[in-house]
Amino acid sequence: MAILVIHGGAGGDGPWLGKTPLDPARIDCMKQVLQQVGSKLESGEIDCLEAVTLAVEMLEDEPLFNAGQGSVIGEDSTITMDASIMRGSDKAAGAIINVSKLRHPIRAANVILQQGWPVIMNSNAADEFGIANGVEEVSQDWLKTELRLGQWQQWKNSKDRPGSTDEDDSVLDHDLEGRVVTEFSDEGMGTVGAVALDSNGGLAAATSTGGMTGKPAGRVGDTAIIGAGTWADNKIAVSCTGVGEAYIRTCAAHSLATRYQFSSDLAQSATRLLDEVAPLGGRGGLIAITSDGEFIMPFQTRLMYRGSWKNGSLEVGIGPPLEQ
Repeated sequence: MAILVIHGGAGGDGPWLGKTPLDPARIDCMKQVLQQVGSKLESGEIDCLEAVTLAVEMLEDEPLFNAGQGSVIGEDSTITMDASIMRGSDKAAGAIINVSKLRHPIRAANVILQQGWPVIMNSNAADEFGIANGVEEVSQDWLKTELRLGQWQQWKNSKDRPGSTDEDDSVLDHDLEGRVVTEFSDEGMGTVGAVALDSNGGLAAATSTGGMTGKPAGRVGDTAIIGAGTWADNKIAVSCTGVGEAYIRTCAAHSLATRYQFSSDLAQSATRLLDEVAPLGGRGGLIAITSDGEFIMPFQTRLMYRGSWKNGSLEVGIGPPLEQ
């Protein structure tokens, strides 16, 4: 049995108003990830660790997700990115914080994991480490897209909180102007992640993000923190998405693993975890998979980009389960 589950971020309040004109491209990307990586995982060509790395790399290459190319832009008009990865069998982990030159931050995190020490590297040193180990170097101009530049300018003009314009697709499609306030005003969406179970029973998790539009220089969210945004052990693998500070304060990914260990009820454990995150301003979602092949994709926001591959069957979703 081999299973791959992915997410492209969660966020928003109120009822889901349907797909935006940019969503078909996001859906197509998720389908390609699941088809290509899922089939390799199922055939045994790759293991769980490489599966989550490849899946996140493909999501980092889709400019409409907030990771890699198309990451959101910070307060100082630069892009900085975080990523982490963890292997369940031995709890090996790797993470990078505030890199600005890498096409695939998750691959650099993978190299750190493979190296074994340290677990986390930061900023310029992490960039140089990644480049020296074969991760493709790119420019800030390559990372920035018209959509993200528009969102950053809108955030700067509005003097609103960081992240307030992260998912405002209307920057490129003015027909959506009437939907902006109700549908795209909350931060948290766009982070990408993957969890996988391979045919040998191995588990792995990976997460990557550009953070939030207008974030202050040096800010670190949950994505790069093992146990907050990412966790894997020999029973469960987890990748979270939402407002990072709340996930940090609850050690969300590890907390879910602990809850599951004592209850063996995955869905209930996830609901209780998300209920704990919500009062701290971090409503969001997560994906998780267990060693016995159970997986979930819960969220307490308007939507969450998500999908799964199991036994050759592929499913993707955005809004509530009954409204795809």
